[in-house]
Amino acid sequence: MHYRAKMDILGWRGELMRKSKIERRCALVTGSTRGIGQAIAKELAKEGINIAVNGRGLEESAGKTIHICREHGVEAYFFRADISNSKSRRELVESIKQKLGRLDILVNNAGVAPKERKDILETTEESFDRVLGINLKGPYFLTQLISKWMIEQKRSHPERDFLIVNISSVSAYAASPDRGEYCISKAGMSMMTKLYAARLAGYGINVYEIRPGIISTDMTSRAKDNYDKLFQEGLLPINRWGQPEDVGRAVAGLVKGHLEYSTGDVINVDGGFHIQRL
Repeated sequence: MHYRAKMDILGWRGELMRKSKIERRCALVTGSTRGIGQAIAKELAKEGINIAVNGRGLEESAGKTIHICREHGVEAYFFRADISNSKSRRELVESIKQKLGRLDILVNNAGVAPKERKDILETTEESFDRVLGINLKGPYFLTQLISKWMIEQKRSHPERDFLIVNISSVSAYAASPDRGEYCISKAGMSMMTKLYAARLAGYGINVYEIRPGIISTDMTSRAKDNYDKLFQEGLLPINRWGQPEDVGRAVAGLVKGHLEYSTGDVINVDGGFHIQRL
């Protein structure tokens, strides 16, 4: 083949790849190197959505998530950032702009439990600040940054749909006095969902809260024996451990756009925990 013709073909293929990349929807899933975040990234990748994988660790920690997503034919890149840090949040958004060129979906999933469970009469300010910084303050101001970018994108591309999903917990309303800072952070995220839903609705950006129950992750593994005992006693109507994929599929359902006349809603993924029973 003539050299120039070959280069034209290669150039055409490269341009096609770049075009398909920018035309595909893109999602940022915070805390997606493992657990619930990884499952969410996987389910969105199945929908043909490019994934911005995020975590505070080294890139190696994101390898499995990236591999899983790319198996579904989408772009997936790791963006290291500590969302509790203002500078890190700004750098995260700028890096996604440069690498992926757009962001249609934000999933605020990153969260931590207290390093040590303590009664609220003994909880330290250090623990309180750490948990709320990551679980509430970080998502609140990351959403602020990304909302502004989404509004800019909506003006340039009114045909695009934008979405924000906050992953909270049944701890938003179920009191655990030995980890009060965690409960307060999730209750705050519940109100944050309503606030952003009200503020962004005029721009066509819907905001939802997904409220997982007892999900089998590293975070709950420390209390496995206790939860297993509760399941034996009939704790839930759907009486089993929840799996990260249960939450991932719920997020994917919202992303499909079937609830476009709803915003600020809570989707319970908790095996029926929220049902009061006599």
